[in-house]
This record gives sequence, structure tokens and C-alpha cells, in this order.
Amino acid sequence: MSISRRELLAGAAAIALPPKLFFTKHAGEQNPMVGSGEHTYEVVHDWIVPPTGTAYGDTHGLAVDKSGRIYVAHTVHPSSTKPDAVVVFDQKGKFVESWGSEFAGGAHGLEIRSEGSEEFLYHCDTRRRLVVKTDLRGKVIWQKGVPMESGVYKNEGGWCPTNVTFLSGGDLFVADGYGSSYVHRYTKDGEYRGVVCKPGKAEGQVSCPHGLMVDRRDGNERLLIADRSNRRLQYFTLDGKHDSFVTEGMRLPCHLHTKGKLMLVPDLESIVTILDKDNKVVASLGDGRPSNLRGATRDKFIPGRFIHPHAAIWINDRDIVVAEWVPIGRVTLLRKV
Repeated sequence: MSISRRELLAGAAAIALPPKLFFTKHAGEQNPMVGSGEHTYEVVHDWIVPPTGTAYGDTHGLAVDKSGRIYVAHTVHPSSTKPDAVVVFDQKGKFVESWGSEFAGGAHGLEIRSEGSEEFLYHCDTRRRLVVKTDLRGKVIWQKGVPMESGVYKNEGGWCPTNVTFLSGGDLFVADGYGSSYVHRYTKDGEYRGVVCKPGKAEGQVSCPHGLMVDRRDGNERLLIADRSNRRLQYFTLDGKHDSFVTEGMRLPCHLHTKGKLMLVPDLESIVTILDKDNKVVASLGDGRPSNLRGATRDKFIPGRFIHPHAAIWINDRDIVVAEWVPIGRVTLLRKV
């Protein structure tokens, strides 16, 4: 399957679907299981559903704070009577609050970071083409648009940020995944510092750098990019020099999240992969390839199979939550057995 997010979107852009068609089990039916051995999970589809009045659009971003609250960033379905694009739940999946109407239509990447005694959310808004830092209730701290000072853009149209990640010293990297495939560096206050990676297919270049993180699992800091259109992960030094590739198990990797020595890779091509400390595949979860179900109603979704995983995070020491790029939104719990 060789297809871009833009091509997938074009095939379903005109579809307007009823958002409240959630997966339901028949009496006596068990939840499906995925994985094996120590990486075995019970699949609970639609574990987190939006509150009354809110209808998910594409469920794009996930984050969890120190208290265990789970943040879901979605684009807001046209049928939704509430415009809030960030919905917050507790560890049991119970609705807490929602906010962020300004992100409707563009809520995409979502990351959280502790800074001193506070935690902050960093949003990538693909509709307004902004990186936005807020507190945990949605108060805007700063926001940044196209970095014209980089010298690589003619106008805003070449820029569309998808995700961010953080260095321990405070700076952050921003991936221009849906614009021109550059990666940029900023201070924690949003001051521009420079280009880190440039577009292309060769070693040291990226194409649709959709997600990224600073990998510290070996005790050092290296920039790791979900180099999606090149179907690989790529490591860089913090000043942007190529280090190495990871290709095992990669299809269209979207993002990255770690717990201890393990790393989650949600993949748009219908699978969630877990890699060990050596980046070897230890679990391939919910493989739904080939999937042509993005524009389908809930009754067509296959239990235990993913359609287009877009974000995945550990929400505690055991369990995983997966958000999918489908226009009626789906958030699935992988409960460790």
C-alpha cells in the first residue's frame, strides 16, 4: 500500500457520517485480543467517547498529564453542537472537561511537558498553521506561525506544523510535516533558532516528518523522526546530522512514545508497533492492512483491527490508548492482560 494522507483524505473528504455509531458488543461477546506473551492486550474500541453534544472529527492527538488525565485532540465533526477540539478524561475514561474551539478543524499534534512546577500543552494546528503553547485549561501562553526568518519559505502556504518534541535544556523541535518537510528548533518561549533537517529522500533528509521525539532510552539524547513518506524512522544528532535508520516494521509511521526501554509507533497503515531498546519489533498490534474503511460507518469496522492509527500513548505503566484518523473519530484502549 503506497498512499499518502492527502490521497486518503481526498477519497473521503466529501463524506458526512453520523458520529454516534460506536462499536458495540453483542451479549456474551468478548473483546478481541491482540499481541502475544507479555505484550498481550484486550482491545476496547471506543473506550473514550465524547460527551453529549460533542462529536469527534478525526482523532489526531493524545497526551496524559501527571495526574493521569487524558487529553484528546480532534478536528470536530460537522454535526457536533459543541465546538471544543480538546476533550479531557480521567484514567477510567470518564469525561472531565472540554475546551479549545479555536482548534476546530485543525487540532493535530499534542504534546505535554513539565516546566518547573507547571505542565503545559503544545498544540500543532494544521488549519491555522500554528504552534500553540497553552496551560492545561487552554489558556494561550504563546503561538507561532510560519518562521519566515528561516529563509526557506516564500509564504505561509509552505508551512503546516504537525508535531513537536522537547530537549531537556528547554528547547523544542517542530516538524513541518504537512508543509515543506523541514524540522525547526525553537526555545521554550517560542524564539526561533534554526533549521535542523531538510526535505528529501536521502540520508539526513526527511519527507513528511509527521512525528518526532528526543530519544533518551540509551542515556543520551538523539532526535528521532517518524519520516513517514520515506517509510522509516530516522535518527539525528541534536544539530541535525544523520545518525541511523530504523526500517523494521515501518509502513507509514506517524508518531512515537516511550515507556522505559519500549517505544510505541502508531502507523497510519493500520497497525500499532512496539519496539524494544534496540528498535526490534516485539509486538505488532491490531494489523488491519489492507484497510479501505476510513469513510465507513462503525458497523463496517472490524473488531480488533485498526484502520489508521495516528497517535498512541501509554496512559500508565500497563495500558495504551490509540487515536485513529477516521472522520467519525475512534479512541481505543489496549488493556494489558
